[in-house]
Amino acid sequence: MTRSNRPDPTTTVAARAPRPWPALAVLIGVFVTAALLLGRAPAQTPIPPLDEGTALLQDEANTVAVVESFGASVVAVHVEVLGRAVDPFEQFREQLPPQFRDFFNFPQPDLPQRREGAGSGFVVAGGRIVTNFHVVRSALEPNGVALREGATVKVSFPTVEGRLDVRVVGANPDVDLALLELADPSLLPDVPPIPLAREPVRVGQKAIAIGNPFGLSSTVTTGIVSALGRELPSIGRIEVPMIQTDAAINPGNSGGPLLNSRGELLGINTAIVAGVNVGGQAGNVGIGFAVPAELLAEALPALEAGGLSGLAAAAADPERPRLGIVIAPVTGFPEPVREALGLPDSGLVVTEVAPGSAAEAAGIVGPSFSAQVNGDAYPAGGDVIVSADGTPVPRAEDLQRIVFAKGDGDVVALEVWRNGRLRTVEVTLSVVPAGE
Repeated sequence: MTRSNRPDPTTTVAARAPRPWPALAVLIGVFVTAALLLGRAPAQTPIPPLDEGTALLQDEANTVAVVESFGASVVAVHVEVLGRAVDPFEQFREQLPPQFRDFFNFPQPDLPQRREGAGSGFVVAGGRIVTNFHVVRSALEPNGVALREGATVKVSFPTVEGRLDVRVVGANPDVDLALLELADPSLLPDVPPIPLAREPVRVGQKAIAIGNPFGLSSTVTTGIVSALGRELPSIGRIEVPMIQTDAAINPGNSGGPLLNSRGELLGINTAIVAGVNVGGQAGNVGIGFAVPAELLAEALPALEAGGLSGLAAAAADPERPRLGIVIAPVTGFPEPVREALGLPDSGLVVTEVAPGSAAEAAGIVGPSFSAQVNGDAYPAGGDVIVSADGTPVPRAEDLQRIVFAKGDGDVVALEVWRNGRLRTVEVTLSVVPAGE
């Protein structure tokens, strides 16, 4: 049977049923009330103030304790130089990987003027102040620690008004460190010296940096030790095994302390991989480097003795004993060249022997011919120094460190490779006008 288009009786009945008006009115009232409430902020329960003694997390409390204990021991270092701007990194900037050069790049004005630079430092035992050598270098005479004419170095403490004059006691460019002393030691405020870490640095441990980035005094940043042994060239052009950290370090932090959770010195903040902001100024990207505290411990006696120290200072001394050779690391030769010449895996190729030198007297010889590899010439046929006094010397500074520790007339035993054979040569050091 075919149905007509008449409405379904059930549907028709339902549509005609009495409507529940009272219930609907209540529901509409609820919706209206809710809509009105949405137009104004709901009432809030007042938040009681924190009890700082109990509310801080353990890590926060530790950071606060370290800063309260040693923050006053961190100074801002102010350097002024009268005359044309001096670039402290001119001699070694081009040797740095490109990503590090921006950090050491400063605008150089054309006209003579008073120029000011800034860094950080911190008090160590004895009331003296440690900073980076590159922070004060522009104010110093070449090959010394005396101030240039018209130059000043001052420091400011967080708890003391004004700036205090200091003198540079000693400096070691090899590890980029300098030791300062107040011109009037009686003005030293009552602040605790920052102690050196008692235990080896470990990757992942907490790191607290305190310094004066961009002139913002007593700035604190935290992070971790990201890596160890990151070898970067220092002012003295030797590679220093740096501590890498992600604690924010910026220009002005140089020379400031990197501390552990005990407030002990892990390292001295020195350099960053620099990002560049819209104003063209270098800034932090989370990769900073610090000179390890153990290198400060090694350098401190010579810094306290005064003057320049380290390999850079020895190289500048015309009266130092020398071997009288020019050398180049084997690793600096391309691998195809090393294979073609049959060179040892590491060592120092003697590229020149000074006439009348100690090395010549001992029978050390330079290259006898040049090897052509891919159109380039390389010295060949001479000696390669593998070790000195039983210590391997893969880098020039390794040999320098051994030689510079000796005096005129002392003997150094060199293990020398020539044409596939090793032999020991004893060289009596002497003072000569040039060479290594």
